[in-house]
Formats: sequence, C-alpha cells, structure tokens
Amino acid sequence: MRIVPVSIATVLAATLLLSGCAADPLSEQYAEIGDPGYASADGTISEFAPGDRGEIVVFDGTTDEGNTVSSSDYADEVLVVNFWYAACAPCRVEAPDLAALSTKYQDAGASFLGVNVYDQAETSLAFARNFDIEYPSILDANSGAVRLAFAGHAPPSAVPTTLVLDKQGRVAARFIGLIDEPSILDTIISDLIAEEP
Repeated sequence: MRIVPVSIATVLAATLLLSGCAADPLSEQYAEIGDPGYASADGTISEFAPGDRGEIVVFDGTTDEGNTVSSSDYADEVLVVNFWYAACAPCRVEAPDLAALSTKYQDAGASFLGVNVYDQAETSLAFARNFDIEYPSILDANSGAVRLAFAGHAPPSAVPTTLVLDKQGRVAARFIGLIDEPSILDTIISDLIAEEP
C-alpha cells in the first residue's frame, strides 16, 4: 500500500470543512462489523497494489432517478464511487471536480457513481442539477446496503469518501475526506485504465 503524503495545511482545512459533516444515522450498523481502524475524514489518500486489493465488491441499489444499478453494470471498467450527501460542505467543494473528471472519462474506460448516504431523491437530484453532475447516485440512506457492501473500505462516518475500483471491481485507491487535489484522482484513474488484467 502506498500512502500519498498530505500537507498539514490540507489536513487542517479538510478538518474544518468536515466539521459540518456529522455521522449518518445508520453508522450503528457498522459497529457490528468492527472498527476497520479509520473513522475520521483526515484527507488520507491510499493506493493498493494489485496483490493487496482484496475481494471484488458486489453491490446494488436504486438511484435517485429510480433506476436499479449494480456492480455488474461496471464490469471491465474503472469505477469511481463517491460517498456524499448534499449538506456536507466538502462534498459541495469537490463536486465540480468530480463532475469534470466524470465528463473527461465518459466512454473512455471509467465511470462514476455517487452513493448518497443521507438524502432522499429530491435533494439528491437538486444537488446533481446544481453541480452539473451527470453520473447516477444510489440512495443509501434508508437501507445502508451499499455502505455495508463497502465495509472495511469506506469509514461510515467519514463523508466524503471516494473509492476507485479497478477493472475487476476491487478497491485500488481510497480518498478519505475532501479531494482537494483532483489531479491525483485523475492520474489514478488513468493508470488503472491502462493497467493490464
């Protein structure tokens, strides 16, 4: 595993922004699974070598537009999964960068998927319209099923968290907290698209 160093100023800025992002009401479900060892959104970026990526993540859910989506829809492509909700300040800060990257990689080997951990459809769709986000978001507030599928990879109280899955569906990179350097995410996506199976 490679951890990308993050400056103290970046961590402090992210911490201040994250102070408005409280844990979601379904966090108790994760207590049964056990603490994976990271619960704060501290700006950490981790990359995992192919041999350290663990199992394929299998999930499904319903988007804010009422469509069913599952991990099988993204077979053989890189998938960026962003856990967010509308009132989360850092989620709003990083939204334009995620929207731009999703446009850049559309039909180019990578897709984006949001997982809204708190809101209902109307709020989620309004956020997408406001930030010109064209990729879908699963509504996960009521069931928590998608978060449970990613348990061990995405701390339940750290929002935003962004995971990048390789073409096999394994977690290859993790951003805990605000993505304030979108060029790093861009590079990781590009490298994973080029990666041999």
